[in-house]
Amino acid sequence: MHLYGQYCPVARAAEILTDRWTVLIIRELLADVKHFNELERGLPHMSRTLLTERLRRLEQTGVLERRGASRGKPTEYRLTPAGRELQQIIDLFGEWGARWAFGPPRPSELDPIILLWWMRRRVAADRFSRRRVIQFEFRGAPQRAYWLVIDPSDISVCLKHPRFDVDVVVTANIMTFYQIWLGRLSLSDAVRKNLVHLDGAPADIRAFPSWFTWSPMAETVRAASADRRIARIGQSRPPRLETKAPRIAS
Repeated sequence: MHLYGQYCPVARAAEILTDRWTVLIIRELLADVKHFNELERGLPHMSRTLLTERLRRLEQTGVLERRGASRGKPTEYRLTPAGRELQQIIDLFGEWGARWAFGPPRPSELDPIILLWWMRRRVAADRFSRRRVIQFEFRGAPQRAYWLVIDPSDISVCLKHPRFDVDVVVTANIMTFYQIWLGRLSLSDAVRKNLVHLDGAPADIRAFPSWFTWSPMAETVRAASADRRIARIGQSRPPRLETKAPRIAS
């Protein structure tokens, strides 16, 4: 933890929150991720050692509490009231980022496993009465196919064929599906423009958009994109010239 040496609430908050990865750890905890292995899957570029250290520090500063594992169950990490209050800050971070810092994705950011892990958390599980298997064929990804297995009681991301019948095959460029997930492009527009192809039974294809609640930041990203379009239109219009009626001599 970096100490700024200033007796100021902003400085004290920055000492706790501005270490690398800390804000993203809080983002995961606010998404109801409770276990170490789940946190690690959502932050795959962070080492286990650093994740352990950051969790310990957040516990020491009163942002989270660690609940001891019961027999056969892993340790849980839960936000305290102080930690849950950070939802407002994470929302503002997202809104500011969507408006001012959210340009085209960098190639290193297009990780299909992270995308599917996020999608796993946003499956509308109450809409499923039986197992569904979705196969994603992402062009531009490290491997050709990935699978999401949705059971009413469990949802899994698979890197190998799960040996169940596939209900829907989704074919798209990985960049396109990131844009859909984050609200920069609607699924219906992507399908209409042949950027995404859905293959399966007609009923499953019709239902597919309702199987997910999509990213919690999607609405924010859409609003920011709309604001930017309005601003560009305003800038492209020539200025209005004020005309005055001629003066008539009396």
